[in-house]
Amino acid sequence: MTTLRLVPASPLAAPAPGVQAWRCSLAGDAAQVPSLVALLAPEERARAERYGRPDLRLRYIVGRATLRTILGTCLDLAPEEVAIVRGRRGRPELAPRHATDLDFNVSHTRATAIFAVTYGRRIGVDIEHSERRLNVDGVARKFMTPREQATLRALGDDARRRRLLLLWTCKEAMSKATGDALAAPFRELDVATDEPFALVAGPAPYVPAHWRLHGIDVGDGFLATAALWTGP
Repeated sequence: MTTLRLVPASPLAAPAPGVQAWRCSLAGDAAQVPSLVALLAPEERARAERYGRPDLRLRYIVGRATLRTILGTCLDLAPEEVAIVRGRRGRPELAPRHATDLDFNVSHTRATAIFAVTYGRRIGVDIEHSERRLNVDGVARKFMTPREQATLRALGDDARRRRLLLLWTCKEAMSKATGDALAAPFRELDVATDEPFALVAGPAPYVPAHWRLHGIDVGDGFLATAALWTGP
C-alpha cells in the first residue's frame, strides 16, 4: 500500500463517521518537485507547465500529488496509477475503471488545502480563512436567503463577516458535492449554522433529508465544512 510519506499531508479529526480528512500546505519545497511531478499524469504535468508563476505551479504540483497519494492509499495503488477524470462541470472524480464507491473532494485557500474522502455517498468540502475581507452586505444580498440575511443583520460587523464566511463554506461544499459549482441556487439554500450545521430548505437536489453538513477542524483561523449528499 502507498503511504503519505512523500507529501506534506496531515490527518485531521474525522468530521463525520466514515469520512477521512487531511490538511496540507501547498507552499511545498522546491527540492521535492521532481519526485512529486513523477506522481502526476501526463496531462497534469502539462497543466503545471502552463502556470506562468512558479509559486502557482508549485502549489498545483503539491496539491495534485497529495491528492493522488491519498487516493492511492485508499485504493491500494501507486499514486501514478490513480485515474482521475472530470465529471459534471469539471468536478474531479475517480474513473469508472476503479469500480469503487469512494468519493473525494478538495478545497484550498491561502496556500492551504484540505482533502476529504468517503464511501457510498458524494462529498464536497470548502475552506475559507476567518480573516478574509469581503463585501458582506453585497455577498449576502446575492447569495443568502432572506432568513440568513436577517440572522446576519442581528450580528456585529466582525461576527457578521465570520458568519457569512461560514455560511459560504456550507453552500460551496454542497455545490461541489453535486458538481453544480457556482451554478447552484445559493440564494435558495437555507442553512442553519448553529451546531449542528443543517440545510433547512432548498430545491432539488438540495433536499434537506438528503444532506448532512459537518464542520472540519482545520485550526489556524480556518473555517471549513464537509457536505455529504446521500440522495439521488
